[in-house]
Amino acid sequence: MSQTAQIHNLDLVRTAVERLNGRANGLPGFAVLYGPAGYAKTTSLLAAANTTRAYYVQMRSAWGRKALLEKILVEMGMRQNGTIPQMLDAICTQLAASRRPLMIDEFDHCTRSDGLVELVRDIYEGSQSPIIIAGEEMLPQKLKKWERFHSRVLSWVPAQPVSLQDAKALAPIYAAGIKVAEDLLDHLVKLSGGSVRRVCVNLNGIAEKAAVEGWERVDLRVWGDTPIYTGEAPRRAA
Repeated sequence: MSQTAQIHNLDLVRTAVERLNGRANGLPGFAVLYGPAGYAKTTSLLAAANTTRAYYVQMRSAWGRKALLEKILVEMGMRQNGTIPQMLDAICTQLAASRRPLMIDEFDHCTRSDGLVELVRDIYEGSQSPIIIAGEEMLPQKLKKWERFHSRVLSWVPAQPVSLQDAKALAPIYAAGIKVAEDLLDHLVKLSGGSVRRVCVNLNGIAEKAAVEGWERVDLRVWGDTPIYTGEAPRRAA
């Protein structure tokens, strides 16, 4: 079983789910996780889904209403047939009966269509179950177009940039068997642009180089001027 680092964004998602589950009668049931690419939103959602038994679906750009409903039914282990209204009713019934949250990742794809956004709102209205959606940093602004959806958001959760504490949690997974010193971890965080993904890529690079060099411990002095991945395209030599 693969390990999941206990980074701050995972705690934020778990807290949002707990708040939705424990909300008072009459309070809305949506939470929105948003932030730049690379902030480990998907990883955090998947890890939280495992611990909260949430149904998780990652939206695709080519999906329409029928495809989204079918994929949710697949996640639920249910039959994927019938009309759109029939599938919608089946999903609402299952969510209400199971009392399990629904997570929809890459929700920006839904905002290209009034029908998709309203369909997700229908799922909520028909089940009253917690729904957590996730997308890029402009998702809250995009959702203002649909006031009936926007007004049903209980928690707006901005994904946080990677921290030194996150890097310490990631190191045993992505640089397993190598002691990465705090000064090098801090260097990775400062060059990451907030991206958890870039820190993971660099930790993997450190592990690979350490294996070649026979290092058991790597600090900033040992690493020296070896390049660090920052996401920028390499410059061509003059």
